[in-house]
Amino acid sequence: MFADFDVDVIARSWVYLFQVGMAFTLQLTVLSMLGGVMLGTLLALARLSGFAPLALAASAYVNLVRAVPLVLVIFWFYFLVPYLAAWLIGAPEPVKVGTFWSALITFTLFQAAYYCEIMRGGIQAIPRGQVLAAQALGLRYWQVMGRVVLPQALRNMLPVLLTQTIVLFQDVSLVYVLSVPDFVGAASKIAQRDGRLVEMYTFVAAVYFVLCCALSWLSRHLLRGQCRHSDTN
Repeated sequence: MFADFDVDVIARSWVYLFQVGMAFTLQLTVLSMLGGVMLGTLLALARLSGFAPLALAASAYVNLVRAVPLVLVIFWFYFLVPYLAAWLIGAPEPVKVGTFWSALITFTLFQAAYYCEIMRGGIQAIPRGQVLAAQALGLRYWQVMGRVVLPQALRNMLPVLLTQTIVLFQDVSLVYVLSVPDFVGAASKIAQRDGRLVEMYTFVAAVYFVLCCALSWLSRHLLRGQCRHSDTN
């Protein structure tokens, strides 16, 4: 199988793969991460809320999303969002959302459920005494969360958030099923065109391996730094 392994096809294609495919993958990963963290934080606050209907709704959303395969959610949003958008604005025909926005909405809503649980754990890890002290100083609920709780929770959960972002980076490759030119999709086009599936998919696997290992090392480094900081305190 590897006797006629053609390295030249990789040399001819790597610029396109990174400028088009990897650029799309990183863009979708970063935007989905930012949106997922923000929405996940709101969901975490809702789950911790003393208002039972709000906490129940947030809990139901998180449990439902975490129980559904991601590829099914991708298809569901891709085919259904145009009709939902048309229904909301009263348009006679499905709204053209586009693959990028459909994928971004899908990953943001899906990853928010996972970021929610990470943030909820980080918030609950903050000593209750700090919250009571902030309230004693006259700070309101959102001030306590924004100035005392969330900054510490984000800092404490940074290694776990980075680990989940690595998972997101890998999951973005699933947009290949929508024929989106992400890194895997771009490599697949070249592989099908030149008949070099082994070379292209081996190169893609190697790139993912290097990037994910580097991010995993960074996550472990941050975690060790936090442990040393905790020990000194």
